[in-house]
Amino acid sequence: YKFTVVETVQIVLEPGICTKDEEVDSNCVVRARGLPWQSSDQDIAKFFRGLNVAKGGVALCLSSLGRRNGEALVRFTCQEHRDMALKRHKHHIGQRYIEVYRACGDDFVSVAGGSSNEAQAFLTRGAQVIIRMRGLPYDCTAKQVIEFFEGGESPCNVMDGEEGVLFVRKPDGRSTGDAFVLFKEEADAAKALSRHRESIGTRYIELFRSTTAEVQQVLNRTLETFEAPPPMLPALPQVPLLPQHIITSGTRKDCIRLRGLPYEAQVEHILEFLGEHAKSIVFQGVHMVYNSQGQPSGEAFIQLDSEASAFSAAQLRHHRYMSFGKKQRYIEVFQCSGEDMNLVLSGGLSGAAPPPPPPPAAPQAQLSPNKTALLSPGGGAPPAGGTYLVSRLSRGPAGLMYWPYPSPPVSPPVPAPHVVIMCPPLHQEAAAHQPPPPHHFQPIEGWSFDCLGNVIPALPPLHPPPVHAHQPA
Repeated sequence: YKFTVVETVQIVLEPGICTKDEEVDSNCVVRARGLPWQSSDQDIAKFFRGLNVAKGGVALCLSSLGRRNGEALVRFTCQEHRDMALKRHKHHIGQRYIEVYRACGDDFVSVAGGSSNEAQAFLTRGAQVIIRMRGLPYDCTAKQVIEFFEGGESPCNVMDGEEGVLFVRKPDGRSTGDAFVLFKEEADAAKALSRHRESIGTRYIELFRSTTAEVQQVLNRTLETFEAPPPMLPALPQVPLLPQHIITSGTRKDCIRLRGLPYEAQVEHILEFLGEHAKSIVFQGVHMVYNSQGQPSGEAFIQLDSEASAFSAAQLRHHRYMSFGKKQRYIEVFQCSGEDMNLVLSGGLSGAAPPPPPPPAAPQAQLSPNKTALLSPGGGAPPAGGTYLVSRLSRGPAGLMYWPYPSPPVSPPVPAPHVVIMCPPLHQEAAAHQPPPPHHFQPIEGWSFDCLGNVIPALPPLHPPPVHAHQPA
């Protein structure tokens, strides 16, 4: 390559912002694949050392879970430098070889472009370093973040004080436990990262070097709203979402709602979390909530024996921590009524659920002993000991799937576009004749399990009826 004019080669990648309406030349963009997950934008710029990367021209790609997936889009200042970048295909970063391919400008804009005014204002402060924090307490404040970095053996100052801290929130305003923090100088990066896995309260905090493009991606997702597609089937007759023997009537607030549960949490973890309050749970009164994809939603409803018990549990267990392995999650506990529970499970009060999957083959209708029309997903027979009730279709976001406690030991079946409710058996005697389950639970003092794995209070043994003299033995 012969230089016809004098060119200046940048040593350090300069920060910059890309907007959604910006036009990016496809002849200046490459895709790098196979990157170490801990690579920063500066590391990728060093891989292309000697070539001029545009300001803010490294966009780390994130997975659907918000984690880095080992890919990045890199924008160069001109096509000549892009062509030379392609020659670094299968060069190495450490022990990993990196694949380099052509990419289009729209790909770069879709990853790095932002539309959040909050992100734009945050990124235009001129910081040299952006640190991403993960695992923050949901009630964490900017002051606590500043004090976190000012402590330890290598203190560092957050740029612009509390204005240099940006918390990531869900569309409904709830915290996600993530935040971005600005630092003025490159020397502050090592000091800030030295606090990796230090604690705020009882939570240890993970720290990562971040980029302007990552801030844009994360903030863009908080602005996305789900629009439900039109229903695939005509509306069905309205059926109560939960049978009346499952929920209480009226506005009697004898239930509690748990929010923020670990997705792996089972009923025994909830009982342990509630402690003494678990003694007030009514028979089959723990209800785990699943979304329309059959995944845990992190919520559960508990029915207690009185309003006083529900009030006491909500007051004494709200914002307490649930230990799950090495994790500690603080749980929100609210007092509510049976009607509130029914409304949430119908999708009326919860956040937008993911869109339902394509409908399976037409289900076969069956009749319950009470002549109630039942539908079995996929056309199979309903599971032993329980039934599937179909609620009316909603024109809003897809509803939630409900199972009585505990969570199914295997992956739940893929639901049809309607909301599927699985109800526990109506009579304990019927459950006693079911075959033993293939799974086993650890016994809990004062509790036992029925044939479906449902936790029930320990009951005295049932004695057979006496045999009269005129009856055969």
